[in-house]
Amino acid sequence: MMRDTLLFYSAFDDPIAWRSALQAELPDLDVRIHPDIGDPEAVNYALVWKPPQGFFAGFRNLKLVTNLGAGIDSLVGRDDLPPVPISRLSDPGMVALMASYVLFAVIRYARDIPAFEQAQRRHEWRYIHPRALSAVKVGVLGLGELGAPAALALARAGFDVRGWARSPKDLPGVACVSGRAALDGFLADNEIIVVMLPLTPETDGLLGARELALLPAGAKLINVSRGAVVDETAMIDGLRSGRLGGATLDVFAVEPLPRDHVLWGMENVLITPHLASITVPEAAARDVAESIRRVRVGQPPLHRTDPARGY
Repeated sequence: MMRDTLLFYSAFDDPIAWRSALQAELPDLDVRIHPDIGDPEAVNYALVWKPPQGFFAGFRNLKLVTNLGAGIDSLVGRDDLPPVPISRLSDPGMVALMASYVLFAVIRYARDIPAFEQAQRRHEWRYIHPRALSAVKVGVLGLGELGAPAALALARAGFDVRGWARSPKDLPGVACVSGRAALDGFLADNEIIVVMLPLTPETDGLLGARELALLPAGAKLINVSRGAVVDETAMIDGLRSGRLGGATLDVFAVEPLPRDHVLWGMENVLITPHLASITVPEAAARDVAESIRRVRVGQPPLHRTDPARGY
């Protein structure tokens, strides 16, 4: 009997670790690592992160595509992808890492750490009296599988947390609003904005010059979703003028961020290389294996997405 075959593709993840973790869960699974494809018609499953155009051509027996992350924007609108279920990864490790990053970024601003970092470079002892965390208004844009836990973590830490989503949400300790009509007021009412929206046709460029101008003067922006959700030129203009007080950016319009990009030299910007939430193979492989088991018996996979909506 021929074994089921999974093809792994990612320029960022460790393929050997993933192969070991998957075969520990499914010993009968043949895990191939791109470009060692073999016979394309033998490929039944694909575990991928940002595969190039044309990647799926020839996989006539493909049954499931699993995205190595939460955002599936690289799998939307492709002409090489057959009509098979697409699932995303969603394991507790990803959630915990994202929540920890968001907490770090928000606390860094709430406790005036950038000001102390600058003072240290000047050899200056500078005292800024701390504010109560309950006085700091934090807005989380996007309350999905990663956004909701991050908003809840902020609320448990004592911040005044508000959340915006495209559809109504109910989270304890988080004042939630929804819909495009509520966005302007939401932006105007929060001094720290955390962007956690998936990239879809509706969110592409959602925070443009007009929307960023609605933020309170000196507001801080944290983006851990996709660079294209924020108009990069408008953001840079705001950072240069001081209208935006600072930005913590884990995602960018072009990645890796080019070495000559203006953002590298901006003192009010903290840059990290798209690592706010990553998958740990040993934990996430359980979800991938369970999805394969379900597809084998005709059931839908875990965390199935809606490519037509982009999430």
